[in-house]
Formats: sequence, C-alpha cells, structure tokens
Amino acid sequence: MPDKCLLLLLDGLGDRAQPELGNKTPLQAAKTPNMDRIAAVGANGLFHAARPGLALPSENAHFTLFGYGQEEFPGRGALEAMGAGMELSTRDVALLAHLCFVRQRDGVLWQERDIVRDVPEAEAAALIESVAVFETDGVEVRFLREKGLFGVLRLRGDVSRYVTDTNTMRDGAPMSEVAPWREYENDAPAIRTVRVLKAYLLWAWRTLAEHPVNLAREARGLVPVSGIVTQRAGRRRLVTPFSERYGLRGLTISSETIYKGLAAYLGLGAISDADTGDVGADYSRRLGLAREAMADYEFIHVHTKAPDSAAHSKDPRSKVQVIEALDRAIGEHLDPLLDDPSVLLALTSDHSTPSSGVLVHSGESVPLTFAGQGVRVDPVRQFNEVAAATGALGTVRGREFLYHVLNHLDRAKLAGIMDTPADQAFWPGNYKPFGI
Repeated sequence: MPDKCLLLLLDGLGDRAQPELGNKTPLQAAKTPNMDRIAAVGANGLFHAARPGLALPSENAHFTLFGYGQEEFPGRGALEAMGAGMELSTRDVALLAHLCFVRQRDGVLWQERDIVRDVPEAEAAALIESVAVFETDGVEVRFLREKGLFGVLRLRGDVSRYVTDTNTMRDGAPMSEVAPWREYENDAPAIRTVRVLKAYLLWAWRTLAEHPVNLAREARGLVPVSGIVTQRAGRRRLVTPFSERYGLRGLTISSETIYKGLAAYLGLGAISDADTGDVGADYSRRLGLAREAMADYEFIHVHTKAPDSAAHSKDPRSKVQVIEALDRAIGEHLDPLLDDPSVLLALTSDHSTPSSGVLVHSGESVPLTFAGQGVRVDPVRQFNEVAAATGALGTVRGREFLYHVLNHLDRAKLAGIMDTPADQAFWPGNYKPFGI
C-alpha cells in the first residue's frame, strides 16, 4: 500500500465552457493523454475547497487542501510577509500592497490603472524606497518590496487586521475608502489602523506624485506610478504544525512566495524553484525534485501557477497550450510513479479561473483523481471537469481531501479511538509508550 502522497497541483486549472473552444473548457479541449491515463487507473471526482459556487483565492483553497479550517487562516498579507522573509510578530499586521497609477478627481483618488507594466527595475526600486518607511500615531509602517511594484506593508504597533481593502482590482474606478469591518467599527485598534493607513496612503500619493521618476515618466508620455493600494490584511497566529496534526512530513515545491509563507506558517518543508518561462520544463524539474524528496517526506505538494496565469490573460487558447505543456511534463515522470506501489498520486487544482469574462476566479469545482495501489478504479477515462463528475469519489469538499489522503495511506484513525490525549486525525498517533 502507498505510504506517501504526491499532490500534482495545477493552479487555476478549472474553467468554464468557452465558445471559441466549441463550448468546451480549456481542459476538455486540450490533448492530455497523461492526465487521462492517471484518471483511467484511479478514482475520480470533483473537488471544491469550500462550497461549490464560492470563488476562492489560492491561499484560502490551499489552506483547506492542507487540512486547516478557515477560522485558523491568518490572512494573505501575513502569509506573504512570512514567505518574503519579513519579520512578523503576532502583534503586527501585514497587507498586500502595490504601486499603481492613481489620480485625483473631485476630491477622490481614482485607481486609473491597477497594473502598470512598463516600469524598469531601477525605477520601481527607487519609487518604493521613497515610501518605504512612515510613522504616525505610535505605529510604524514599512513597505517590503517583493517583485516589481509589488510587496507587503507591515504595520507595527497597537493595530488590527480588521480593516477594508483600498484596492478594487479595477481600472478607472475610485479607490475604496479604508474602514473598520462592521463588527469592529468601535474597536480602538481598528480605528487607529484606519487612521494610520489612510495617512500613509495619502502621504505616499503626494510623495510619489513629485518623485523625479514620475516626473520623467510623464515627460516621456508614460503614466506615472503615483499611488499605493492595499488588500487582504492579515496577522500571524499560532497553529498546530502539519506533521503534528496529520502525522505526515510535508513539503511544498513552488515558485510562489505565498507557498513559502504557507510552509513557514504550517511547519512544512519548502523548496523554492523559480519559473524560467518554459512551463513544461519548470514543472518537469519540480516533479524531479519531488521524486528525490520522497525518501524524506510523505506528503509533497508540486505546484505550478501556469494555468492560472494563462487564464488571467483571458485567452482560452493560451490556457489550452499551457495545459498541454504540463501534460507532457507529467508524462516524463509518469511510468515510475504509477509503477511504484509506495506512491499515491493526487491530481487536482485549487480553484477555477475563467479564461473569459470579468471574474478573477470563479466558483466551479475542479477535477480530482487519486491513483495508487488499493484505490478503486472507476469507468472515467478522461481528466476534465465534466468526466470527473461521473467518478467514484463524488464531490470532495474542504478538509475531506486530507482525510482521503490519510485513508489511502492506511493512516485513517477509526472514530472513537484515543491513543493520545489530543484527538488526532491519524493512526497510529504519536502516543507515549507504556512505561513500567
């Protein structure tokens, strides 16, 4: 029987029927003989990290995939800060932040262009440096740059994470006013956080407007990078480590900062593997790293952002090409993985990303396949959103995914057994030997 799980996670793989693909999803339209081969030897179904119809960001979906409840989620800002190596105490608040084109209209700041793409590295660094440190009302604000115009804003002092976003993720729309969440509207730290954050964002707007880089950009006919927008505030919390909660040594392999942050938060190992622009080669290399790591880990998450990024371009045919490149990469490693009785393969995604329309992510479920010794084999022969719906797994939701993993690794605990003082999800538990 398998004693380790290899999770092939294709970010944003799910989609909607696209007219230009003959009313098929990109996954249905793509040629995927290797994913289909996994489906044909395993149990198939649909997966949603919460409830079908609910659109989730990757970090929330992964948090559930890794077996944790949303009530334990610290917020994207905190995870991003931890992934970027920023010192973050349990009292600090961190927010996602990036520079964009902001302009005043009738006393309101408008987010004219959310993503400004034509900013050289040196210019981006100089602009962020000019607004990197700010202090007011006993709160220190610090901007840590990650990549390009993007980074993390850390607030240190008597502050709260329960404040609204200022980023609407739209072009040509007013920025959203920062305010406390309704249930925290009388909370002193939340009120202070609103006051500090608004003061910082206004100061940054005025500072950036007069920056030599922006004056030179405007002289060349380019849009200025004249403001900062924020979203998804978070605060670090203490949670039970993954190995203690599920009895498995876990590892994530990805190019994304957020998964490094999740690993730090949940006590997983992490391998950062940068994207090179060759989608297939990148994923094949990560699968090779995963195979090498199987001697030391029992749960390995192998991630690619490529389907999600392709879908965000709103070009369904581009997503088809990415899916086919990933299928070829999987094929390079498939024979030894399927032939190894110690390996449970799980193939799925975190959420659906529509490659047309205005939504960032959508709420449709994604296909899920488990393949390995002992796994029931159903009649499904294709890996896609529609074929998977007829499979033996049915619909798997939320933390049920990790329970399926434990079950197929023969680590499922019979309900009612208490071999440890804390009720653990796995068997045998980390129990204390009986002494004499």
